[in-house]
Amino acid sequence: MNRLKNILIYFILSFFCLSLAVCNIEAKEDFSSLGKLIGKNDSIVVAGPGGRIIYEKNAGKKLIPASTLKLLTSLAALHYLGPQYRFTTEFYLDKDSNLKVKGYGDPLLTSEILIEISKSLSSGIRHINDLILDDSYFKPAKIPGATQSLEPYDSPNGALCANFNTVNFDIVKGKPVSAEPQTPLLPFALKKINKSSIKEGRILLSSEHNENTLYAGYLLSYFLEQEGIKPKGQIKTGTVRPETDRLVLKYSSPFSMEDVISRLLFHSNNFIANQIVLAISAKVYGWPGTLERGASAISGFAEKVLKINDLTIVEGSGISRENRISAKSFLKILEAFEPHMNLMKHNGNEYFKTGTLTGVSTRAGYIKGGEGKLYRYVIMTNSNGNSAEKISKKLRGLIE
Repeated sequence: MNRLKNILIYFILSFFCLSLAVCNIEAKEDFSSLGKLIGKNDSIVVAGPGGRIIYEKNAGKKLIPASTLKLLTSLAALHYLGPQYRFTTEFYLDKDSNLKVKGYGDPLLTSEILIEISKSLSSGIRHINDLILDDSYFKPAKIPGATQSLEPYDSPNGALCANFNTVNFDIVKGKPVSAEPQTPLLPFALKKINKSSIKEGRILLSSEHNENTLYAGYLLSYFLEQEGIKPKGQIKTGTVRPETDRLVLKYSSPFSMEDVISRLLFHSNNFIANQIVLAISAKVYGWPGTLERGASAISGFAEKVLKINDLTIVEGSGISRENRISAKSFLKILEAFEPHMNLMKHNGNEYFKTGTLTGVSTRAGYIKGGEGKLYRYVIMTNSNGNSAEKISKKLRGLIE
C-alpha cells in the first residue's frame, strides 16, 4: 500500500514539475518575441520576481543611458548626502553693512523661497549697502554634452542660482511679460530676452560674466525691496569672510533630498542632477565641488556598493554621450533603487524613467504584474529611430 502511495506521489510531483517547465518555456518564448525589436546597437534585460533574469539580449553591451542615468545620480545622493539632507544658503553682514550671500548649490532656490528669505531677513536688517554674492562653493562646471543654446536643458550650474537659471516669459500685446506671477520680469532678464530670438517660454541665464549668479542677486534685491530693504550700493560677486563677517541667517531648504529627487525624476531636470553631482563632490572631497570629482565619487559608489564595473560617467544628468553602461549593470541600479521607486514617475502599474537624445531612446523601471509581483526592466536603444517606449509597451502586455 505504501509502495503504491509513493508511486502516486512521484507521478503527481513529476506532472507538477513538468507543468512548471512548460510554463517557463512558454514564458521564455513570449519574452523572446521582444528580441525582434532589439537591434545590434540596442539591449534589453528583464528580471522577474526575486531578481531572476527571464529575458535578455545584448545585455552586456555598453550603451548610452541618456536620462535614465539620473537614477544612479539619485542613488549616489541618498548614499553620500542622505535622504533627509537639506541644502542651505547663508547670509552675512560685514562691517560696512554689506549683505553677503553664500550659496551651497540649492537646486530649488526659487522665487517663492527668496520671498520667504527676504521676509526673514527683514526682521533683523533695516538697510544694506552692497549685495555681495559668493558662489565659491562650486567650481564653474562645463557640462559635457551641453551646448551654448538658450534651452533650459543646457542651463549652467553654480553654487548660487535662482529658478534653475531660467526666466519664464510670455508675449502680451507684443511685449515680454513674466509667465509666473511670483517672479518679476527684471530689466536684467528683459535685456537678455530682447537680444535673443526666443519668442516665449523659458530662456536660460549663462555662466558668462557671472550672469546666472548676478540674476539670483537681482532677484533677491527685488524681494528685499518689497520688504523695505533697498540695497544702496552695487550687486556684485565676492566672498564671505567668516572670521569677520557676521552670520545673520542660515536658511535651510524646506525640501529634503528625497523631495529633490522626486522633482528631479518627474521633470528630468538636468540642472538639478548636476547640482547634486557638485554637492556630492564637495561632501566627499571638500569644497570647491567639481563635476569631475563628483562623477568620480558616483563611479566609486557604483563600483564598491553596487558592484558595477563597466560604468563610464562624466556628468550626472545623462546629457552626455560619453556616459556608458550595460543594461545588465543597470539592473543593479534598479535593484538598489527599489525601496525608493515611489519617487519615480508612474503610470498605472509601471514606475519608470525615460531618456532621450538624438538617435537614443531608453527606459528603465518596474512593472507590477499579477498578485503584486514586481518585474524590473532596462531597455536601451541606440539605433536611430528605435523606440524604448514601443518596446516597453509590448513588455507590459506580456507581463500583464
